[in-house]
Amino acid sequence: MTNPNTRLHKDYLWLHLKELPYFRAILRAVEARQYSEFHLEHPILDLGCGDGHFVTIAMDEKVDVGIDPWTGPVRLAKQNDGYEMVVQGSGYTLPFPNDHFAGALSNSVLEHIPDLDATLNEMSRVMKPNAKFVFCVPNQNFLPNLSISGFFDRIGLKILGDLYRNFFNTVCRHIHCDDRPAWEQRLNKAGLEIEETWDYFSPHALHVLEWGHYFGFPSLVLHFLTRKWNAVQRKWNFAITDRIVKPVYDETHAQAGGVYSFYIVRKKTA
Repeated sequence: MTNPNTRLHKDYLWLHLKELPYFRAILRAVEARQYSEFHLEHPILDLGCGDGHFVTIAMDEKVDVGIDPWTGPVRLAKQNDGYEMVVQGSGYTLPFPNDHFAGALSNSVLEHIPDLDATLNEMSRVMKPNAKFVFCVPNQNFLPNLSISGFFDRIGLKILGDLYRNFFNTVCRHIHCDDRPAWEQRLNKAGLEIEETWDYFSPHALHVLEWGHYFGFPSLVLHFLTRKWNAVQRKWNFAITDRIVKPVYDETHAQAGGVYSFYIVRKKTA
């Protein structure tokens, strides 16, 4: 189904597509469009800000603080100018006072963190009571819907299917692909409660993303040589790619059986 509000927003797809490999661009574009549906109060913390490219597109104003553990992305985040301040640090020990942030986000980050309990406890500590925290993560539908492992399963080679699922999950650096009950339990332990959640990114969309990892190999070579993902950032150069990814971008936000989940949570008040 097509989202009826697609035309009302800026072209998040093109803004990502011209700067990123297409498999990453389509997921980030879908996520950026969802962030446009709600408002976060300042000051805002972005946990796992990376190079800061995402917030420069998804947000219409600067985010107060971005934090990331890696030196290279932190340097780029400062250059991309989407934050008032960028800090290098760990989610395990956030260098901020208690009850400081009125809003927080973490875009496709929490699934990579080994000790989620420690991180969520820290996020809860630095958030004001009733502060909103939004994040998105892959869920329990991600691995079962990979196309190549599904092919192996259908022809009776489940061992190869499992090997491929483990391989792709490693490529994506996923540690957690959990369902709502698992998230609800760990969030409640940290003093956070789910206000709203929905699944997005259909199994078909996942197949587009999955195969993009392989068809996007030339972009990886180009990035290694030039630090750019695309040599010619003109729409005519993306005509074929656009025909592949546009139907995914035009999906409705909520997808039954979607392989990613979007969460809006709040810090509990005393």
